Parts: sequence; structure tokens; C-alpha cells
Amino acid sequence: MLKRCLSVSLLLGLSLWTAQALEVKIDESPENNQKCAGMYSRSAWGGPVDPFILAVFPNTTIEGVEDPIVSLIIFEWKDYDLIGVYPQPDSAMKAICDPDAVKKGFCEESHVGEWLLAPNATEKSGNVILTQAVHLNSAQPINYPIIKTGYYCVAVSGYSAPEFTGVIEFREAYGELPATQIPKLPFYGGSGASSTINTDMISVLLVMVAILNAFRNSFSFFLLLIVCMGYGVVKPSLGRTMVWVRWLAIAHFVFGLAYAITSLLVSPETANPFLLLVVLPLAATLTAFYVWTLNSLNFTLKDLRERKQTVKEAMYKKLWWCILISILVIFAFSFFNSFTFASASDPDYVPFHWKSRWFVFDGWLNLVYFADVAWIAYVWRPTANNRRFAMSDEIAQDENGEFEFADIGAPDDSDDEAQIGVKTRSTNSQPENSASAAQQGQASQPTRAPPKQESPRDSFDRETIFAVGEDGDKFSDDEGDEEATKLVGGRR
Repeated sequence: MLKRCLSVSLLLGLSLWTAQALEVKIDESPENNQKCAGMYSRSAWGGPVDPFILAVFPNTTIEGVEDPIVSLIIFEWKDYDLIGVYPQPDSAMKAICDPDAVKKGFCEESHVGEWLLAPNATEKSGNVILTQAVHLNSAQPINYPIIKTGYYCVAVSGYSAPEFTGVIEFREAYGELPATQIPKLPFYGGSGASSTINTDMISVLLVMVAILNAFRNSFSFFLLLIVCMGYGVVKPSLGRTMVWVRWLAIAHFVFGLAYAITSLLVSPETANPFLLLVVLPLAATLTAFYVWTLNSLNFTLKDLRERKQTVKEAMYKKLWWCILISILVIFAFSFFNSFTFASASDPDYVPFHWKSRWFVFDGWLNLVYFADVAWIAYVWRPTANNRRFAMSDEIAQDENGEFEFADIGAPDDSDDEAQIGVKTRSTNSQPENSASAAQQGQASQPTRAPPKQESPRDSFDRETIFAVGEDGDKFSDDEGDEEATKLVGGRR
């Protein structure tokens, strides 16, 4: 037991002395007897060194075992079928070379303790398959160079060593970052620079990022919903509906925060069905936002169409298409991911999807969000029409292109119009003899200023409308008679 503790201490010291790459523990237990990781070639991402896999086993002795041997194999996942032999077509696979395998001709005596490979495995494999019997009494580091990009695995089996411990280092050409995380290298570079300044706030910063991410999503859906309801553009207030919208946004924030914190605590590999208790409430509030947003947008479009607000209607139509395309993209990716995760138990799942893991978990949703924000910002940019009709209504037009003005008069305007018409008709319907008598009376009297005419009808702003013969013209009756005489003479 003491020797085992010393071995572990030696491995930890070796890890501290060397560069901290992706280092994993490997031993005889079922959960640690095989370790796999994606590896990029040097030409894929570049780097100062050639990538490699390093297997280190400390020198140790085991009581009761003269020569403890550990069977080690390093291979690319596509060559998995080339490992082991089948004595009979229906028999179990034999994986390790032992005296019985030597007798049957599956391997040579010098290869006892190594993994068995299929005939012509060297020609059939696309990469080097390294198999070796590690003698723990005199173990040396084993270096496996990476020539091609792939998903590489290290498997061990205790041939004559009941207990053992080792360290496997997956060293990339560009640095210490695991291959699955290389697309996030710029982000990790900034995070690493900040962590050198303050190493005690990493956990707090992760929680803050989770809170801000949940707030961003909730606030974005909240703004989108009230805009689709026409708030600030079509109607000045939403009334009591705003209260329900706020409660929905708060619920979405709480469930989103719980989901974000759970994602930090639970890795995708250890996920279990209990996570549905966190995912389902978030999915419910998200669905409520989408359904309510689309219904509100349809009602707003209908209202703008009836009021013939073409400019605002065009803006909301573009927003409708943006939301519809986003929903289709999300459903398509969700449908695709559901089929992908259904095969997560397949041994080939991780080897063939490790490169796209970052995009599935972190990439595509953020890209959809960015595209939506960019499109909405472009549609709602301050153009001439947007500034013109932001706080006012567009003048409606009929199908013939004629403007439709609403009645802007006061409620009693019709009565005034009727009274003015009655007065005018009654004045014009006086008998002709009365008019002639008035003219004779005027002729016998001295010349005097004409009587003051009734002022024309004023508008609401006290401005004269359709004024003919204003007081400033000062036409006399004699000038009117002379003008009439000239007109009659001209016609003759």
C-alpha cells in the first residue's frame, strides 16, 4: 500500500514538472482501463511541436509477482475492429497474447503480454497500432506520435499485475488545450489572461456568466414579445397585459438560471433523466414565449393592414419572417440532435462527433441568436420612413391611390354648415322688386360707404377658408355694375 501511495505521488510530481496537457489517470478499474481523446495533426491547427500521446507507468514492485506486466495498446478508433482474434467464428474474442495463444499460432512467444491484432492489421489500418507489454519493474515512458487527425484511444489490461496506476498525456501541437475545445481558443486566451490577475474569482465569474446568460435570453424574449404586441410603435401602452409578460419573463429567467447552473455542475457524459426536471420548465416558458409572440405579431399585422399603415406593416412582416425562420432552424437542429443523442450509447458516437461537440452544445444557438439580433437591428434602423412614422400614423390611401382624410371638425360643424347655407339661400331668394327698390333708394341718397359684409367662415385656427371678396378689396357696388355692363356688352 505504501508503494502504491509513493507511485501516485511520483505521478503527481511528474505532472507538475511537465506541461499540463490533457492528462488522465489509467488503472485496472473498468472505468479507467481505457481513455480516448480527439487529436489533431500538426498541419491541422499548427503548433511548435509534433502532437503525441505519452504513457507513463512508475517503476514499482508487487508482492508475490516476480514480473508484473501491463498490456498496453494505443490505436485510432477506426482500427478498433482490427484488435483481437476469434479462435472460432462463434467464439468470444481473445485480446491478449498468452501461452495458449502462442500454442494456437495467434502470436509469438516474444510477444507474450501484448494485445493480439488481426492478420494483416498493419496493412489494413490507417494509422499505427502500438501494442506493448509494459514491465513495471523497469517501465519506460511510451511515446506515440500523431501523424493524422483522429480519435485515439489507450487501453490497458493487467496481464500479470493485479494493481497498477499510470498517466496518459494527450499533447496537442498547438498547446495544452484539449482538441474538442480548440474552436474556443480565443475565448480561453482572454480568460487565461484574466485568471492570471485574479485566480480566486473563477467560480464566481462562472456563476456570473450563467446569470448574465439567463438574463440575456429572458430580456431578449421580453423585448421581442412587447414589440410584436406593438408597444411603442402601434400602441402607447399594453395595459394589464404588460404585467403577465413580466411574470413570464421572470419565470423564464429563473428556469434558465437553474439550467445554466446545472450545466456547470453536470457534464454531458454524466447526464441522467433527472435533468428533465430542469429542462422541461425552461422548455415550457420558451414555448409560451414563442406562441404568444407569434399570435401577437399576427394581431398587430392585422391591425396595421386594416389601418393601411404600409410602412409599419412591412417592418412587422420582415420581423415575422425572421421569427419563423428562427423557429424552423431551431426545430431542425433539435430534430437532428435528438437523432444524434439517441445513438449516444453507440461506441462510435464519440469518435465520430468529438469535432462538432462544441458547435452542438454552444455554437449553433448563439449563432441563431446573433443572426436574429442583427436582422432586427437592420430592419429597425433609423431610416427616413422609420423616423417619419415612428411616433405618428401614415396617411391612409385607397386602392386608387387617393388619400382618405378623417373628419377633423368639431361635433357641431354640420349644424353650422346647414345654418350658413340656409342664410345664404334666404338672402338670395328675396323678390326682385325689393332689390330694385333698394337700388332706387340708394340712388336718391348721398354716396356712402358700402355696408359691412359678413365675414367668411373661419377655421378652427381662426384662419379664413375660401374667402372671396374680402374687406381689404373694397369693391363698390358701382364698380360691380360697370363690370356687369361690360360683360353684357362683350357677349353682344
